[in-house]
Amino acid sequence: MGCAISGLGLAPRQTTEPKSEEDAVAHLTGDQIDMIKDSWKVIQEDIAKVGIIMFVRLFETHPECKDVFFLFRDVEDLERLRTSRELRAHGLRVMSFIEKTVARLDQLERLEHLALELGKSHYRYNAPPKYYGYVGAEFICAVQPILKDQWTPELEEAWKSLFQYVTGIMKRGYQEEERSRRHHVVVSAKERPDKKNTAL
Repeated sequence: MGCAISGLGLAPRQTTEPKSEEDAVAHLTGDQIDMIKDSWKVIQEDIAKVGIIMFVRLFETHPECKDVFFLFRDVEDLERLRTSRELRAHGLRVMSFIEKTVARLDQLERLEHLALELGKSHYRYNAPPKYYGYVGAEFICAVQPILKDQWTPELEEAWKSLFQYVTGIMKRGYQEEERSRRHHVVVSAKERPDKKNTAL
């Protein structure tokens, strides 16, 4: 079962590359946004299935990702993963995020806030940014068979650009949270009173 993309192949194929990952969404045309929304209506019907396929594929193609997931770290049997209630629940959470992303395509400020907060929470879960792009790639692989003839190179390009945008903001959120925690640790250490020997 092959896939048209592999690894982090999420960069949009454009003659003019965006200045940063987050600029990618600015390159989404109205037609691309409509294509994403229309395809989402079909994907939504199999939302749990897509979530499971996406994560099983993720663990199959990038087994190191399991290190981030405490519950799945030692599970070698992919069949066990396919029937895991925990994996289904996590897949649904990710699909719910994608659903909110699609709903906010016309409200970029709200979309940015959503992705930024998700990036911050991923710092707290100890899920580093190097894994974010893999999820988008596996989502694209998982939805192709569901969309069948509706899947086109143009639709793939639109989804890639969207994932590139979202993961760029998530990375920024992760880094902001990381800096904030480091700053807090430094400030806490400075505010601690010096322990002086006051014994007589």
